[in-house]
Amino acid sequence: MNSLSPSLLTDQYELTMVSAALRDGTAGRRCVFEVFARRLPGERRYGVVAGVGRLIELIRDFRFGEPELDFLRRTGVVDDQTAEWLAGYRFTGDVDGYAEGELYFPGSPIMTVSGTFAECVLLETLILSVLNHDSAIASAAARMVTAARGRPIIEMGSRRTHEDSAVAAARAAYLAGFASTSNLAAGALYGIPTTGTSAHAFTLLHDDEPTAFASQVAALGKNTTLLVDTYDIAQGIRNAIAVAGPDLRAVRIDSGDLSVLAQHSRELLDSLGATETQIVVSGDMDEYAISSLAAEPVDMYGAGTAVVTGSGAPTAGLVYKLVEVEGRPVVKRSENKATVGGRKTAVRRHKPTGTATEEIVVSQGLPDHAANDRLLQRSFIVAGEPVELPTLQESREHLRQCLISIPWEGLKLSAGDPAIPVTIVPTA
Repeated sequence: MNSLSPSLLTDQYELTMVSAALRDGTAGRRCVFEVFARRLPGERRYGVVAGVGRLIELIRDFRFGEPELDFLRRTGVVDDQTAEWLAGYRFTGDVDGYAEGELYFPGSPIMTVSGTFAECVLLETLILSVLNHDSAIASAAARMVTAARGRPIIEMGSRRTHEDSAVAAARAAYLAGFASTSNLAAGALYGIPTTGTSAHAFTLLHDDEPTAFASQVAALGKNTTLLVDTYDIAQGIRNAIAVAGPDLRAVRIDSGDLSVLAQHSRELLDSLGATETQIVVSGDMDEYAISSLAAEPVDMYGAGTAVVTGSGAPTAGLVYKLVEVEGRPVVKRSENKATVGGRKTAVRRHKPTGTATEEIVVSQGLPDHAANDRLLQRSFIVAGEPVELPTLQESREHLRQCLISIPWEGLKLSAGDPAIPVTIVPTA
């Protein structure tokens, strides 16, 4: 992990703006910034807010110590006035937003940061870095969980991404409903169940496949998963059952036509009396591959590259925009990037049955809401002090309930309109 303070997980232009604002006297103006998405990537129908828990901890620790200040002075990034201001930096403002595990749509005010211009603008890069990454992973992972139709999925993408990103990705995937992860750091930090057995290298190490299987069973017992496709899958299954017996927990297939192989493997296992031995499939699993196996005798999936790269959408496309200065709405009007000024409040409307119908976003004020409506924003930091947040397990359950609430069309994997419409009511 990075040994420097989170304060340097930022872009230089944040400090350039702070330096200029300190010099001209505008640094202390009260401002409101908002995080939102202009559109969903890949014409998806919903996004998942993720990374809030990680982000609030990073904001809490956002400090400029001597190592950071020495680097900034030595390289000429900041002048003495700015360095002195940074030495005493503590975020003293407020952070509100959608709960971790909440669904979002284009225009949803996912996070609101209020305070002085200088203290808020410094957090832009960090906030977007965390939310864009984790929300992209969780959004892809949620689609995979839906496609799996209740069958568990293992997150196993650590070898396909940066070492720090791997831990964050495992957390986001678990939030989205994955059953476990292969990443031990994620297990230690977040209490996520971990799992793992062996790779093809372990089989190749031994003189033959039965010897490798016997070694693994001797070490881990029969409640393990044997990888059976190093050589010939059918013979691998016969060797696995011959070594472990019919009460072997599972076999894993990592290559080939998984639809056909799953059918043949189930038939062979049953013929050998291993009717309770499960079939785990892995290898380039994304939501489409998982969905294509829905009718096959697969018991569990392993997803790697696709989940840690957002399954083709490695960023959520979130932006961080200034919407209010000293209580006055401000609006960016550049072509194709217009924003609505003013601090937003959002409510999600539902039928009496609980199905979500629309999201209403009001600028400067509270939207009218009825008994079946739900206000979406909550406090994360108040006057610089973090509030107690839901646990990862609670956020995981919150997402599960959110996915139940959207119309069934919103769960389709095909491109289409957002699951529910968002109406933004601008300032009068």
